[in-house]
Amino acid sequence: MEGTPFITVEGPIGVGKTSLAKAISDHFQFTLLKEIVDENPFLGKFYENIEEWSFQTEMFFLCNRYKQLGDINGYYLSQNQPVVADYHIFKNLIFAKRTLNQDEYLKYYQIYQILTSDMPKPNVIIYLNASLDTLLDRIKLRGREVEKNISPLYLEQLSLDYEQAMLEFEAQHPEIPVIRFNGDELDFVKQQQDLSYILDTLSKHVFKRSPQL
Repeated sequence: MEGTPFITVEGPIGVGKTSLAKAISDHFQFTLLKEIVDENPFLGKFYENIEEWSFQTEMFFLCNRYKQLGDINGYYLSQNQPVVADYHIFKNLIFAKRTLNQDEYLKYYQIYQILTSDMPKPNVIIYLNASLDTLLDRIKLRGREVEKNISPLYLEQLSLDYEQAMLEFEAQHPEIPVIRFNGDELDFVKQQQDLSYILDTLSKHVFKRSPQL
């Protein structure tokens, strides 16, 4: 893999992105970049009324992720310090395309293109997916107040949107490997052997010349 390792973990809500990103960070001693979720003042209202609060919610996420990526590039990647993030900024388009009306999405997309045109791009993406039942169970287990009103129909559609978006991403960016893991089959939080399998697979992509690292 060329360049300083920059790994992003992606997948629908509740699939375990942050848990896996933290495990990768701890194992390889990479800097961890976590997306801002609980600080979004619109998120609770969004889950109660998606149509009313979608634009405010998506703009908050976009601006904060833009700032985070700028900081991570300036302080770490440009200094050859590896980073693992629990999101890829392209997820903004997945959510915005589903929740915004056509006029709002066109405006949003223009802003997104301007902000992300010179942002650092990951050189490996881990894509986690899981069934609706697994996602609902994990969301319930972590007990975030802002997520208590998530509609199962919304979550199911979001999973389908993610799958389509990842296929499109792979077609558009063949130079960036996408490593897929099934969250129904792998419980990397409770099962050490599942986590070890993921870390070993990732290591083959990140440290092709130094698999012992």
